Amino acid sequence: MNALLLAACLASPQPPDLKALEGDWIYVEDLTAGRTLEQMNPPMGSLFTFKVEENTVILVSGHGGNGNHNVRVATDGKPTEIPGPAAGALVRYRGSWKDDTFAYEMEFVRSPGGAPETTIKREFKLTKDGLVVKSNLELTPGVPSVGLYRHPQDIPMPTPFKATIGDLKWIEGNWAGTRSTGSTFEERWSPAKGGAMLATSRSVNAAGRMFAFEYLRIVEREGSLVYIAKCDDSRPRNFRPLGDVGAPTPAEPHHGNVHPVISP
Repeated sequence: MNALLLAACLASPQPPDLKALEGDWIYVEDLTAGRTLEQMNPPMGSLFTFKVEENTVILVSGHGGNGNHNVRVATDGKPTEIPGPAAGALVRYRGSWKDDTFAYEMEFVRSPGGAPETTIKREFKLTKDGLVVKSNLELTPGVPSVGLYRHPQDIPMPTPFKATIGDLKWIEGNWAGTRSTGSTFEERWSPAKGGAMLATSRSVNAAGRMFAFEYLRIVEREGSLVYIAKCDDSRPRNFRPLGDVGAPTPAEPHHGNVHPVISP
């Protein structure tokens, strides 16, 4: 009888383990209700990384928090505090693991003993389709941002779109903008020359502090183009275009290259 019970337990589906969160996760689809094509955005960065130890999830990179890396977040709710650049400023993290979902919040304290000015909350639910991420940062009031992420090896690789570096001449120059949070970003692209384009990128928060930067390249390879991003001090990551890389038009503001897929 005991043997039959053990066999039944082994044959039944087992719930995902916290360890399944470990590794790189890449944004593949916006699942937010009611968004139009022009509004689609990831609920956090397009790429982030987890590492898992016993009862602890390490936010390796891609989680924001004033550019903090390798933050250890306990799953029992015990807070982790990372000092900020100003005296008394800090980011406070709390985490939990329940029902196949890891959740954490980041509280941003700007002054000694002060109350949090901003709180970011995120949930990461393991599903058969990938990792569903939910964030309280809303483009539409009252509608949480939701997106689907997958490990690089779980994303099917389509045939790369044929292109040359000259097709991206329209990217040359400085690109800048302001997010709803008040942070700014900019990318400076060199001319298309020698089969490549080079760029630097940086993001600055509302307090005027840089919290992220990248070194970027687009190079010709095997009849197509490869976008190579080296974020902060991480290893370079390669992406290939999935569709037309020509300049966007008012009638078609988004091309197939809007959501590139990582290549091996």
